Amino acid sequence: MPALLTYKTPVLAEWVDYNGHLRDAFYLLIFSHATDALMDQLGLASTDREASGHSLFTLECHLNYLHEVKLGAQVEVRTQLLGHDRKRLHIYHSLHLLEATETLAASEQMLLHVELAGPRSAPFTGAVLSKVEALGEAHRQLPTPAWVGHVIGLPG
Repeated sequence: MPALLTYKTPVLAEWVDYNGHLRDAFYLLIFSHATDALMDQLGLASTDREASGHSLFTLECHLNYLHEVKLGAQVEVRTQLLGHDRKRLHIYHSLHLLEATETLAASEQMLLHVELAGPRSAPFTGAVLSKVEALGEAHRQLPTPAWVGHVIGLPG
C-alpha cells in the first residue's frame, strides 16, 4: 500500500505572502487538514470523537520547506504511518503538486491519543486500534522518507 492521499487543495490568495509564495504558517494548515483526514480514516472523525470522547493531539512537529509553492498551485498531501505504540502515532506528511513526485514540503509529527475528559493520554482501543494496526502493517514496508529524523543545528 502506498502512502495515503489525505488532502488536496489549491493555494489560495489569502495564503500567499509578499514574495508570491505560500506563507510558512499555511504549509502547517495544509498538513493539519491532512491530519484531520487521517483521523477520519482511523475512526476518529468528528462524530466518532463526540461518541468516544477520544481524539489525537499533536505533541511535536518538524516542518521542512523544500521548494516554493505559488498562488493557484494545486497541491496534495500524502501521509505515511511511520510507527505507532499503544497511545502514539509517528506520521510523515509530504506536500506535492497534484500527482507529482517532487516533495515541496515535509512534516514529521508525533500524535497522542487522548481521552478528552481529562484530557489525558489513553490507549487506542476497538475499531480505532484495529485500523491503526492495519495501516501500520500496510506501511511497514514503505521506505523511510529522506526528511524523517532531521535535527536543527549549525555544523559544529
